[in-house]
Amino acid sequence: MSQPLAGKIALVTGGSRGIGAAIVRRLSSDGATVAFTYSASVDKAKAIVAEIEAKGAKALAIKADSADPKAVQNAVDQTVSAFGGIDILVNSAGILMLNSVENFPLEDFDRMFAVNVRAVFAGTQAAVRHMKAGGRVITIGSIVADRSGFPTSSVYAMTKGAVAAMTRGLARDLGPRGITVNNIQPGPTATDMNSDATGHERLKQLMALGRIGEDKEIASFAAYLASPEASFITGASLTIDGGYLA
Repeated sequence: MSQPLAGKIALVTGGSRGIGAAIVRRLSSDGATVAFTYSASVDKAKAIVAEIEAKGAKALAIKADSADPKAVQNAVDQTVSAFGGIDILVNSAGILMLNSVENFPLEDFDRMFAVNVRAVFAGTQAAVRHMKAGGRVITIGSIVADRSGFPTSSVYAMTKGAVAAMTRGLARDLGPRGITVNNIQPGPTATDMNSDATGHERLKQLMALGRIGEDKEIASFAAYLASPEASFITGASLTIDGGYLA
């Protein structure tokens, strides 16, 4: 089996469940040594490490709350200490809080910004200090950066729009070093964060393909952007949404 990421070292934030876990598994199967962070899902984190190690590969689970920038920076340091470097950073950790404008608590605003935006910058800032030419920074954004689509999502959409803008700026900053920076914008995808079956049925009617996405499909896109084949793609926000925006 081809392993385009053989010899590479990756860190995936929010890698114990959902899209993050699918990315951890895919990068590992493509040959990368993978560390990942988790916040509360310790059993799931241990299970993923055991699953990867059973296949003869290496993995490391790191407890880190992405709302704490020091914890994110420490996760990078632990990855480098354990595996000798870092070639790929996937900023997958994210939270979703919905509420009307009138009732949205500022504490929730601050936490969602901290996890969805500040942690992306903090992790990238720490990781690129160790990256060489060919490094990859990939963030999991959302199509809500382009179309919020429903009420109560204004703050979440703001965080994902900020990630898209940051991606362009970081690409300019890091391009001269041969490091690419890209943003994946999934559409409706079945995950722990989006597990409402009734909601899925409504969303299917808005999809050109008539179905909800799967986490492994997002993971395959991340694996491609991490691969040598994607070396000329940077500063891009790339939609994978089953035609939701079409």
